[in-house]
Amino acid sequence: MTAQDTAVARYFEAWNAKGPEEIAKAVATAWTEDGTYTDPLADVAGHDGIAAVIAAAHEQFPGFVFRPLGAVDGHHQLARFGWELVSEADGTAPVAGFDVIELDDDGRIRTVHGFMDRVPG
Repeated sequence: MTAQDTAVARYFEAWNAKGPEEIAKAVATAWTEDGTYTDPLADVAGHDGIAAVIAAAHEQFPGFVFRPLGAVDGHHQLARFGWELVSEADGTAPVAGFDVIELDDDGRIRTVHGFMDRVPG
């Protein structure tokens, strides 16, 4: 497993964590303290900001989980990967996209640039 694969696995652990304490712990494991997350709907920095975005996604889509789409593509300190947001009840996936992450020298996420490919109407 590459550093990129490990970082992406931690990323999904954070997005799929349940409750404030579990989310905070997973974010602290995955991101640097000054890490950032930017997508069309959010632009935040630091563990608290990232945790708030994750919590908001859980509030908007209760009963959904994030899962990877395809393999992680990486080089140097960068990785890109696809994902979708899937209903645990019926398997529908109303939201999908891809992210590009930059890692620090320890393999923690420094930046995330997220892109939405499919969003509900």
